Amino acid sequence: MDLFEKLRTNLGPLGSSSRELNAHHYFAFPKLEGELGPHMTFQGKKMLNWSLNNYLGLANHPEVRKVDAEAAAQWGLAYPMGARMMSGNSDLHEQLEQQLASFVGKEDAFLLNYGYQGVMSAIEAVVDYRDVIVYDAECHACLIDGIRLHKAKMGEYYKFNHNDVASLEKNLQRATKKAAEKGGGILVITEGVFGMSGKVGDLKGIVALKEKYDFKLLVDDAHGFGTMGATGAGVGELQGCQDGIDLYFSTFAKSMAAIGAFIAGDHDIIMYLKYNMRSQTYAKALPMPYVIGAMKRLDLIKTQPELREKLWENVRVLQEGLRARGLNIGDTTSPVTPVLLHGVGGIPEVTALVRDMRENMGIFCSIVVYPVVPKGVIMLRIIPTAAHSLEDVEYTLKAFSEVSDKLARGYYQENAQFSRLEGISTVTQAAE
Repeated sequence: MDLFEKLRTNLGPLGSSSRELNAHHYFAFPKLEGELGPHMTFQGKKMLNWSLNNYLGLANHPEVRKVDAEAAAQWGLAYPMGARMMSGNSDLHEQLEQQLASFVGKEDAFLLNYGYQGVMSAIEAVVDYRDVIVYDAECHACLIDGIRLHKAKMGEYYKFNHNDVASLEKNLQRATKKAAEKGGGILVITEGVFGMSGKVGDLKGIVALKEKYDFKLLVDDAHGFGTMGATGAGVGELQGCQDGIDLYFSTFAKSMAAIGAFIAGDHDIIMYLKYNMRSQTYAKALPMPYVIGAMKRLDLIKTQPELREKLWENVRVLQEGLRARGLNIGDTTSPVTPVLLHGVGGIPEVTALVRDMRENMGIFCSIVVYPVVPKGVIMLRIIPTAAHSLEDVEYTLKAFSEVSDKLARGYYQENAQFSRLEGISTVTQAAE
């Protein structure tokens, strides 16, 4: 069999849906243009954009743009050359690491090139075949892939029900026996804020189990860093249990509006990671403009709490308004705002809905389906930011009132046949 033949005929679950709906560059790989922010252009039309994880609006903050430009002019994008261990280290890299560690209340931190590969590699480095991983059922793909690396080393792992401390305890009992048999330890993996549902992890409940069980805790707080807690130090700060988090991880791709990531913990453990994380040992160091830019972003998170206050004002008005209109946004207690769609006939119907929002209402938000979320779940994912105005929020609530009404009277089911790209003009005419 030709190795590539199966790739040509089967694009996987997401790719197959895209091909079926002729949706490339519309539902998948869309091209948003113009200045990053709440108002952008999509296929020549102005859109109110709810699909950027730019929580604090730092992407186009004037101070950030100035520092980014000056750092790029001074250093270029090549410096430093080489991996950190060999020839790519600098005082500024280490200075940023200390600032990040201090901010999240840890002894030390390790700066990572990317979040996804970074946390995968951290998991692989921390555990060996003797150790047991216990993880939340709805952990992000980057964590799952790290667990797969553990599996490849013949390591054991158990999955507990999403955000269910009782289920975690049952699996810790199993893991304790298995770890004793193999002479290893236990690593529990969860998230601070779950990026699709917006649920906040019960970190306090998990940390409390340390009184009964011997384990270490790794928390991916990508969506909590900068947004949650009194100072923005994350969900551990919010719940008063930051000290119980042994490895705190976050990416710069959300609140920091940048590239890079970090992992923080005890100094000795971070030193181990610096010498044993393959994704960093064999990769070029983070370029200097990203390092200097991250320092500025972190400084703004610490010194401009009004950014976080504005974010949460928008979050409250939006989420309260959606619930008041009878829309199901689940159990989110974070800025992540999922609109769970019920009573729709499937992908063709919901794509008709999304087309209506984009073409007729000028609202761009992401449609999320399996395998990003469990089978049977269809959601629209809205990300409020500090850059949005209350006028943006009110306009969106009015649009969702119309969407809710159309769902109730079966409008999208009737127009589901026009969900393919070539049916767009027909949908638009019908809506008018």
